[in-house]
Amino acid sequence: MPSHLSADRSAAQPPRRGSVDALISQTRQLRGEVDAVRREAPSDGTDPQDRWQRALCNLAMHQLNDLDAHLAQLRDGPPPFPAPPAAAPATTAAVPAVSRHGSLLSRVGSAEWNLLTDEAGWSGELYQILGRDPAAPPLTLDELPSLVLDEDRAKLTSMVTDCLIDAKPIDGEFRVVRPDGEVRAVHMMAEPVLDADGSTTSMWAVLRDVSELRRSQRTVSERRDSLQHQRHLAQTERRIAVELQESVLPPWRGSLRSPHRGAGTLDLAAHYLPASTGALIGGDWYDALELPGGEMLLSVGDLTGHGVTVTSGMAMLLGALRGMAMAGTEPGQLMSWLNQLLDTTVQPALGSAVCCRYRPETRTLSWAQAGHPAPLLFREGTGRALTAPDGVLLGATSGAVYGQAEETLEEGDLLLLHTDGLVPRQWGSPRRAEAGSEAGTAAVQGLLGLAPRFDGARTAQDCVRMVVEEFGESERADDACVLIARVGS
Repeated sequence: MPSHLSADRSAAQPPRRGSVDALISQTRQLRGEVDAVRREAPSDGTDPQDRWQRALCNLAMHQLNDLDAHLAQLRDGPPPFPAPPAAAPATTAAVPAVSRHGSLLSRVGSAEWNLLTDEAGWSGELYQILGRDPAAPPLTLDELPSLVLDEDRAKLTSMVTDCLIDAKPIDGEFRVVRPDGEVRAVHMMAEPVLDADGSTTSMWAVLRDVSELRRSQRTVSERRDSLQHQRHLAQTERRIAVELQESVLPPWRGSLRSPHRGAGTLDLAAHYLPASTGALIGGDWYDALELPGGEMLLSVGDLTGHGVTVTSGMAMLLGALRGMAMAGTEPGQLMSWLNQLLDTTVQPALGSAVCCRYRPETRTLSWAQAGHPAPLLFREGTGRALTAPDGVLLGATSGAVYGQAEETLEEGDLLLLHTDGLVPRQWGSPRRAEAGSEAGTAAVQGLLGLAPRFDGARTAQDCVRMVVEEFGESERADDACVLIARVGS
């Protein structure tokens, strides 16, 4: 076979065998390490990022397999062209199709087309790539497009014309249709062979089956697009959840005194603390609402889960709570109806809540809870958890009955309501049922430890600021709310 550079120039000497062997060893070692990473990668197919990472590993394996095969050919030198068809035995059988997962050594072939004699020579590997019978004569350049997919024929013709007429090297890709109907992607690199006058006498080419490589690249691209789509959906969901949450939670930026004037008025402040990890918004809420007659509704709660569905469920629950409270429903009965509402929703969920009805004339607090931490009462530098009446999680069981308790407050008392994500894990991981018990938990004790500092505070907002300073900077697994009401004179 003539040199692919020029007929009047000697062919370059092949590289030393030892240096190529060293490269082959390095390639195979790297291939083994990549394969180990691929085996360790999660493969349950549920996470888009895991699927994308695994597709990248598969693509790297294809490329390293190709590199190993090419280095082996570089070391061993080009294979000889098969004997002319006339010399081939009459009983020669057609070469079977290349296995999709077979050796890559059979997927790189070479060819030469002599323009002076109109002869062609193909390597055995090229016959395998194109699915041709090796006993058949190789196709000429005029016949080659008959194997190419209709959409790619013009592209191949243009590349060959530029090579033969303008001596431009070919570096392009086209698709061929094998006799069995399978479509394969073939990458061809070719150069003209020139005579002493600079005229093109023949064309030398290396053709490589890149079908598996392209398939792996498409998989990586699809996995990447899927991952980006999932991230976009998550960002959109978070934005909607935040907007929905902000539309229903009271937009307090400082202390809010209850509209009622006179003895027992409440100084109110609240704060929402997002989770330290995770991008989705939860279903925590706080609320303070003036009721007919000057009474006040105080509530905090938490709907399990994250995202738009949970935030919309929280908005529904809070709206129902406000409506029933405005109608005069007492906390215990209110919890029963909220439980029935959650139990009959299209997307059932679990929730916890504490609801308090405060009467300023008598400084009486009536309250009920549904699987939620009890309110904490601070008085004269000490604090305690109120004794919780019976109450299971909202949505946990049909027909649940909720108890109701009363507490008489005094001037200067401070009432703290919170959701159970307020206190970070290092303070303990109390179960909700335990959080309201008289014995208390590590989490409740952490809040009660602020009692001396609360005693010296001037406003409810100062107390909220102390809670945020104590717990706001810590790592928390869930979002949380705190609501503080201070009884005035």
